[in-house]
Amino acid sequence: MRLGILLRSWIGSTIFFVYYMLSTVFFGVLAPFATVLLPKDYRQPVLNQHNKGLLFVFRVLCGVKVEIIGREHINKNRPVVLVANHQSEWETYVLQVLMAPVSTVLKKELLSVPFFGWGLRMVQPIAIDRSKRTNALKQIMSQGKERLEDGRSVLIFPEGTRTKPTETKDFNKGAAMLATSAKAPILPVVHNAGYAWPSKSFFKFPGSIRLVIGPVIESEGKKTSELHNEMEQWMRAEMAKLPNGK
Repeated sequence: MRLGILLRSWIGSTIFFVYYMLSTVFFGVLAPFATVLLPKDYRQPVLNQHNKGLLFVFRVLCGVKVEIIGREHINKNRPVVLVANHQSEWETYVLQVLMAPVSTVLKKELLSVPFFGWGLRMVQPIAIDRSKRTNALKQIMSQGKERLEDGRSVLIFPEGTRTKPTETKDFNKGAAMLATSAKAPILPVVHNAGYAWPSKSFFKFPGSIRLVIGPVIESEGKKTSELHNEMEQWMRAEMAKLPNGK
């Protein structure tokens, strides 16, 4: 039984990798033309065809079931500060699809990756230099407010970097600071994708992913620390309920 799972994982991961590379190259080449020729509101729907394709192939080839709870909390007519735990690449793709249009806070080095980075530029990310924390925070505040005012949600991973499902990291207060400054709500999300799609691993594993979307947390009338604590308490409690991906 164990050998069968490993064999399926190897075959599925290999085919998925080939598809991933071909799709990334195709949309990476398309991205500069789409950025020039298409109005900004049409760019994310184009890139999301890439995201949807990856998510579909991942589910089918790697034998993964996905359960999404709390869709009723999504209101695409109201931009939010979207906050999620960070375990893999999966959540970066699925949240782009669920919450479009959305701009992601990410490290600026990703924009220099051939093809992949070209596609990222289409969706107006907030690319920060992690080595300059003060400047990075100022950038998140200024560009984040611009994106929210433009009707785009802003995706922030408060752990900063990917974390294994069995580990915990401190949450930074950047999301709460942006939300209180921009008077925007926070929409918290948790998931356990790291079991099926581990970070920095070639292999993908069969199993299940559960993503839970929480109720909107309003920022009006709250201090940054109060909003941050409310967000973190909900996320920590829900993360503890997530299954181990089997």
